[in-house]
Amino acid sequence: MKWFILGLFIATYILIIALPKYKAFTVMASAIAAVIGCAVSGFLTVKDALLAIDYNVVMMLLGIMLTVAVFSESKMPGVVADKMIAKIPNSLVAITLLAVLSGVISAFIDNVATVLMLAPIGLAVSKKLNVSPIPVIISIAVSSNLQGAATLVGDTTSIMLAGAVDMSFFDFFFMDGKPSIFWAVELGMLATIPVILIIFRKENKKLLYEKENVKATSIVPTILLLTNIALLIVTSFIPNKFAYTNGIICMAFGIASLIFHTVKFKENAFKFFKENIDYQTVIFLTFLFIIISAVDSVGIIKDISNFFANIGSNNVFVLYTVIVFGSMIISAFIDNIPYVATMLPVISALTLPGVDPRVMYFGLLIGATLGGNLTPVGASANVVGMGILTKEGYKVKFTDFMKIGVPFTLLAVTVGWGFTWLIWGL
Repeated sequence: MKWFILGLFIATYILIIALPKYKAFTVMASAIAAVIGCAVSGFLTVKDALLAIDYNVVMMLLGIMLTVAVFSESKMPGVVADKMIAKIPNSLVAITLLAVLSGVISAFIDNVATVLMLAPIGLAVSKKLNVSPIPVIISIAVSSNLQGAATLVGDTTSIMLAGAVDMSFFDFFFMDGKPSIFWAVELGMLATIPVILIIFRKENKKLLYEKENVKATSIVPTILLLTNIALLIVTSFIPNKFAYTNGIICMAFGIASLIFHTVKFKENAFKFFKENIDYQTVIFLTFLFIIISAVDSVGIIKDISNFFANIGSNNVFVLYTVIVFGSMIISAFIDNIPYVATMLPVISALTLPGVDPRVMYFGLLIGATLGGNLTPVGASANVVGMGILTKEGYKVKFTDFMKIGVPFTLLAVTVGWGFTWLIWGL
């Protein structure tokens, strides 16, 4: 069964790359086949497969899609884009600022939420600057995913690490008098800025455009969106909160936004919902969770973990390097949450005399979290970003993403790898 699931997994990714238009149906069919195969063999029940879906992420996705759709309809992204371009008339600076802002926000709230909130502004800015929105949205997505490991509340994997190493929120900044993982991620982020500057180097010119004087139809959608963000940040500090807290918050604001839009503009709520929900992305993400669960259930992730344990056991630097870059490659194709969950106990067993075990833990998080940017399906934020572009009518090639994602990832991971070893490994 293990070889069947592995073959199915590889075939799924090949079809996603070859037939991106049908990626939702591809993943759905693969997930169903995987569940049937695992259920017959006793590896995974249908109930377990359904429970493997991260409903919190799905609810957040649906809720924020609605909130952002109403926000976009209010024409506020155009207003923000106008003001941004008026103050920063250089397109290169404007686009770089958007990517950096995406990273800063996602250090405190979910990466998917960040992409959904900034994408409308990115699209509006691209239109006004007369540049392709494809690299702009990709830059926002990868920057968002990059910062997930910076703080305790930035990503699920950070929360898992904190539990394993007993880290507080402030330990991510300084721990035992040493700079912690936050600085490794931030240095990695600074290293990626040249990538954006190179990609958009031809846009390094002062803009002369005719201001459209866009006026927002209402301030209410903006208030709803900002309140949604504020609540996500506040609740991120609550320990042991209900698993679906963020999903419920986003769904509540999504419904509130839909009601407001329906009442104000007397538009059919069902029609608005149907036109503004990206079903392809929702279906793709939902069934991807099931496929990863099947991969985990047959022991493939465990095999990968054991592989690390058998490499460089007598050389700490080699072992650390393999963990970082091996995790980076694996997380480009496998969701990092089950992978990190499986690797944490393995790391705890790799402690060597005279070596701070936290260097291995930090290396795991750097590789597993930042590695998702290698491919468009390596992280939920990337999947959502690609979905937004597709919904807007843009054809995004696999190579379009790789041109940005690969240098982003290699630079960020390499800098994080070096910094962490200098501080915690030597």
